[in-house]
Amino acid sequence: MTQNRLVKIMSRKYILRITFLLAFVFNYSQAINWISFEKAIEYQKSNPKNIIMDVYTNWCGPCKLMDKNTFQNKAIAQYINEHYYAVKFNAEGNDIVNFMDRKFKNINYDKNKVQTRNSSHQFTQFLGVNAYPTTLFFDSNMNLIAPIRGYLLPKQIEIYLQLFKDDSYKKIKTQEDFDMFLKNFKSKLNS
Repeated sequence: MTQNRLVKIMSRKYILRITFLLAFVFNYSQAINWISFEKAIEYQKSNPKNIIMDVYTNWCGPCKLMDKNTFQNKAIAQYINEHYYAVKFNAEGNDIVNFMDRKFKNINYDKNKVQTRNSSHQFTQFLGVNAYPTTLFFDSNMNLIAPIRGYLLPKQIEIYLQLFKDDSYKKIKTQEDFDMFLKNFKSKLNS
């Protein structure tokens, strides 16, 4: 076998492996386009969309599970990217948040406690979040629609994603209205 033929065979095998790897990555993973809260507010000005905010902490086991099992679900990630601005906010982090003409920070933040329980951020307190994870939904005018406390599986969060993606949630005024929404809800998830 000539050296050129061997190089061609090896190149084809390499290209084939890369193609399969890219196809696998494209088909089985979808990343959510997480942005800062300020960036979501900025984007609202030119292209209004509702916001989903994942409020988490570094030490929170259910938060990590929700990242892995829910937010990395391809259909969920695709739906969020299409219909929402997605914000990930560390409830005990050290970011400064400007919202409603106020500046929020974590005044008792301890850099030595980054991976353990730290003090609660002022913005977390302002939003009334006291359990992790909490998923918040805001409308395109930056009004809080609903906080959803706790770990959500893909099938659970999918209901809220469809309900809060636009102003149609405002039509639900009674338990019967919500029951009708659930009855007509069609999941887009396979399992």
